[in-house]
Amino acid sequence: MSFSTYIPTEILKPFINKYLIIESEDELVNRILPDTSLTVVFRFQGEVKYVNKDEVSKLPGSVISGLRKSVRLINYLKGSAALIIHFKETGARAFFKQPLHELFEQSVSLDNFIQKEKIAGIEERLAEAKNNDHRIAIIEELLLSIIYDIHDDKLISTAVQKIHNTKGNIKIKELADTLYVSHDAFEKRFRKTVGTTPKQFSSIIRMKAVIQNMQQKQTFTDIAYDAGFFDQPHFNKEFKLFTGQPPADFFKSPSFW
Repeated sequence: MSFSTYIPTEILKPFINKYLIIESEDELVNRILPDTSLTVVFRFQGEVKYVNKDEVSKLPGSVISGLRKSVRLINYLKGSAALIIHFKETGARAFFKQPLHELFEQSVSLDNFIQKEKIAGIEERLAEAKNNDHRIAIIEELLLSIIYDIHDDKLISTAVQKIHNTKGNIKIKELADTLYVSHDAFEKRFRKTVGTTPKQFSSIIRMKAVIQNMQQKQTFTDIAYDAGFFDQPHFNKEFKLFTGQPPADFFKSPSFW
């Protein structure tokens, strides 16, 4: 499996983090951990399937996925290829008027958000494109045609940065107080812009920090307390939901992206 990363053009940089093109010569299953950004996926070659316990379902040609608190297993069949748009944490709102928080833990066909005929045309052009640079140009043309709000919500961007700075270990009411906004108004505004509640967003940041900052000599009990969990059983439960594996198994052979 090969991964190629592309940086958006200047006009789209405030909203798009990166584009990722995945091409799979052989069949394999990828473990995708929860992240803090909404994604859109265009499959332009072969088949890609979603594995959910004992159920396997073929994904549509184009999919929009909200934020998640649980791991996903994606089956790339031999000869498959897909282009993934990784939005910035507050960037997707510029393109979609629909309530993004309703996508939490969901992956749905993109034609629920963009006209079906337009999506069909994009899928056809991506499949016929001669190279990946051309595919990126097609996607950026689409994005520029649907962008409707280029204004950044400074308050929510500040909140997102504060959550990152504390590695997700922050009380949401106190965060709202520091921003001089009521808790209810903050929750509503955050969900609209980011696609989930600030509490769930913080939980994703916290678990990502645990994985990224794992030290070889640390015990899982120490890790749990450092991350703000009350006890190790609670940490173990949340960790398994996030990664699909108990901590000991996950860190032995991490296979994810």
